Amino acid sequence: MPAASTEPPAHAVAADAHWAAKMAKLRARRLPERAAKFVDDPLLRTARNETLLKLAAARAEAETAADHQAVPEREREQWVTTRPEVVAAELAAGSAQEALDEATVELLFRALPRPAWEQLLREHPPTEEQADQGMEYNVDTYPAALVSASSVDGMSVEEAQELLDAWSDPDAKALFTAALVVNQQLRADLGKG
Repeated sequence: MPAASTEPPAHAVAADAHWAAKMAKLRARRLPERAAKFVDDPLLRTARNETLLKLAAARAEAETAADHQAVPEREREQWVTTRPEVVAAELAAGSAQEALDEATVELLFRALPRPAWEQLLREHPPTEEQADQGMEYNVDTYPAALVSASSVDGMSVEEAQELLDAWSDPDAKALFTAALVVNQQLRADLGKG
């Protein structure tokens, strides 16, 4: 059996002189990635959000003051951002964001190439009972395998299973969902043909 040609058909090249450039773009596409962030202290998120609201209020007040003082448009942004109340609010928001960032653990997931995705599904087939319920994978083994396989950080299957077992149901679902969603993300516009 002859090897499949990797060159586009001559009629395609003739019809579209830019075919090689299109193929180069298609080959250069990166697999999608998705981050999942986990924060144990909700008060830090609340504090950051409150400082952002105070910053927005300080900026709005400064904009109003700029209107009353007829600050020229070309000078307005600098005038607003140098107001003491705006500077103080920006510093508070920055500090609150830093505290939140320090307490946040971010995991990054990358979609698997289609053959790897299909192989993972074959390695974790549903039980007969799960298949009867419409599942396409084994709900006991597949989540940890997918989290591990999609993890850019290098999480092992054992580590993924440990987290899925030890975390609360919503957190465990968020972990699995982050890995699942990145693998099901459609990035094509199929048009209204």
